[in-house]
Amino acid sequence: MTARTADRTPWLPQLLVWLVIVAAAAVRLRLLQVPLERDEGEYAYAGQLLLQGVPPYQLAFNMKFPGTYAAYALIMALFGQSIGGIHLGFLVVNAGTIILLYLLGKRLFTAAAGAAAGAAYALLSVGAGVFGTQAHATHFVVLAALGGTLLLWQALRDQRAALLFWSGLLYGVAVLMKQHGILFAVFGGWYVVRNHWSRLGNVRPGLTRKLVLYCGGVAAPLALTGILLWRAGVFDKFWFWTVSYARQYALEIPFSGGMELLRGTIPGVVGPNGAIWLTAAAGLILVSWKKVWWKKDDRETALFLAGLLFFSFLAVCPGFYFREHYFVLMLPAVALLAGGAVSAVSRMMPGAWWHHAVYCGVLVFSVIQQKEFLFRMTPAQVSRTMYGTNPFPEAVQIADYIRTHSTKNARIAVLGSEPEIPFYADRRSATGYIYTYGLMEPQPFAMKMQTEMIQELAASRPEFVVFVGIHTSWLRRPDSPPVLFDWWRIYGPQHYRLAGIIDIVAADRTVYRWEDVEAYKPQSENLIAVYKRTGS
Repeated sequence: MTARTADRTPWLPQLLVWLVIVAAAAVRLRLLQVPLERDEGEYAYAGQLLLQGVPPYQLAFNMKFPGTYAAYALIMALFGQSIGGIHLGFLVVNAGTIILLYLLGKRLFTAAAGAAAGAAYALLSVGAGVFGTQAHATHFVVLAALGGTLLLWQALRDQRAALLFWSGLLYGVAVLMKQHGILFAVFGGWYVVRNHWSRLGNVRPGLTRKLVLYCGGVAAPLALTGILLWRAGVFDKFWFWTVSYARQYALEIPFSGGMELLRGTIPGVVGPNGAIWLTAAAGLILVSWKKVWWKKDDRETALFLAGLLFFSFLAVCPGFYFREHYFVLMLPAVALLAGGAVSAVSRMMPGAWWHHAVYCGVLVFSVIQQKEFLFRMTPAQVSRTMYGTNPFPEAVQIADYIRTHSTKNARIAVLGSEPEIPFYADRRSATGYIYTYGLMEPQPFAMKMQTEMIQELAASRPEFVVFVGIHTSWLRRPDSPPVLFDWWRIYGPQHYRLAGIIDIVAADRTVYRWEDVEAYKPQSENLIAVYKRTGS
């Protein structure tokens, strides 16, 4: 779209954005029933408890901040407590993010660049490389952080200091969604200081006022959450899980191990969207090239985007785990840089149109590279493609069996890390330890955690116990304390009978045996056993 065409058709970029949203929604609607994975199961179960009036960290323990729990509760209140309801709410979140990227790209460059950024994000955020069909917390971080970034740019461009409070507030909400969001808040603080010094120099009173407003906004959601958790009587557990244990978890992987993980993860993340990432790299060069810096505002845009990219990458880094869905935090900056490339070429070659055709070709190429995933695979196949033989499709049928054979107030337990099972079953977990990873880790709280889990299970006497005999549900190590397994080896046969065996034989074949269970001969090592209490 040339500048002259844009003048004649100012509505065209908006139309393109809506077409992108509709196309992305069509893909996501087709894959609406992709089974929940573990993180989604955790958020859904905690959100379900919230809707029942149970505060976070009372009956479900985890190290994440509770913002995504509240977001899931809102989504389920609007769209229903189901896989489809959750992913329909996620579709709305994704559409909102695309719109925010368009608005930010329009302010940084042009409306056409904003539309290009929105289209890039739509493709980047749905791909298997970042587990894009799943409603991870990182998508909620991005939505809030982009809102904060848009207000930050507007506040400093128009010198409206009051907007800095609302910008900080949205960054604070991003932190509540997941702790990684703190790096976006740091980016905002950095840019407030940098922008002030570039305009006014070292004028301290003005800078102090801006920082007070901004930091007050960031702190407000966190302070309010702390007060609410304290009033609910769960602040001590919140602090233990999100600070004390989270600190140990973040220190587990050394820098060298993290770099190895990063090298292994990057190819899959970039994957079929490599052309978009290359376009973004070109955009980073072009918007920073001195011949494109026509005026001071262009330099500000270049520094703003470079800073956003840098802090977005830092947001991926805490703990050096570099999991695929963490890279969602980088996608807005990558998408904006891709839009920046389109804008820069338009400015260097006024009246040219071919670069828009090239950019469309880049997007089409990425779609073609992912055509099987986007248009042909079933939801179950998509789950297997992303997560292998993890028991996410099987969790649905296991929960159906438990729900059918138990009363509404029955307690169940999952020995393993599958919180999606109590959510599907609509039954409360007999223990707050909905993940067993922490119990297996080489950290000082592992023995305490195992002992507490055993005590909770013995006291609650769950009607059903699901033992997940799959390595990825435990990540057990040679030095992991064996206390929980030793206890179950004795306690289980005394109080429970085997009610079902689920055998994941291959990616496309799972055997469910609910009758004549003892006679079944397993065909794989990926076994899940369902036990029913005998009443003794």
